[in-house]
Amino acid sequence: MGNSRGRLDVVATPIGNLSDLSPRAQEVLAGADVIAAEDTRHTRTLLQSIGVSRPLVSLHAHNESSRVPELLARLAAGESVALVSDAGTPLLSDPGYELVSEAARAGCDVRVVPGPSAITAALAVAGLPTDRFCFEGFLPARAAERRARLADVAHEQRTLVFFEAPHRIEECLADLAAAFGAERRAAVARELTKAHETTYRGTVAELIEHAKKDANFARGEITIVVQGAPASNAAVNTQQLERAVSLLVRELPPGRAAALAAQLVGGKRSDAYALAMRATKDDESAE
Repeated sequence: MGNSRGRLDVVATPIGNLSDLSPRAQEVLAGADVIAAEDTRHTRTLLQSIGVSRPLVSLHAHNESSRVPELLARLAAGESVALVSDAGTPLLSDPGYELVSEAARAGCDVRVVPGPSAITAALAVAGLPTDRFCFEGFLPARAAERRARLADVAHEQRTLVFFEAPHRIEECLADLAAAFGAERRAAVARELTKAHETTYRGTVAELIEHAKKDANFARGEITIVVQGAPASNAAVNTQQLERAVSLLVRELPPGRAAALAAQLVGGKRSDAYALAMRATKDDESAE
């Protein structure tokens, strides 16, 4: 007996240029029994542009858990469900993980309709190595948390990709210079696939100068690509890190001691924090 359950299609949609919606994506959206959309208003506009009208339900970060049972019931009844985000590929810094995970666990057929993604688009035009990369999503809005996150990945050898809000881009670049060094090469891609698409390339220091001179630098959707750390700088001297942590934790809280040690010696803040907590427990045991 065949699988009577429905199918969940994860559909990539344009990140700017509506012409990037593939014929297959149009076909799947037109044939779906229901479309789960991050913002139904946004998706309705997209559907109208291709002459399609389908039932829509919202599925976003604040309601995904409560919406999943309803969509699983539809799939169990044999319906086809299309999942879309506002732009690009769902689940990549967008909602949908819980639905896909639960649908797969329930034995439903889950397929992908690939297409646009700001991550791969930025990598394609950055002019930086793409053989190995990692995506870090949006950096924290709070300065201290953002700096801590950057300190964690400062010695990562793979090319790094970040999303950033336009009003924070100058602060972010300044923090990148402090954590990675002003001479690290990077690219800032804004408004990808749109009319005012621009990619700025150079060292972090040069990008900071661009940001000061170009009023358009801080406008639109922004993706940052940063070259990974040189292999010679990636190796961390564990003994030096332990020594730095042991000295700093005597005067500072573990979190602060770890962040400073990671910046001074190199390495991941998470590793330094583990050392700080171990040193704190050892001191407590000795009392």
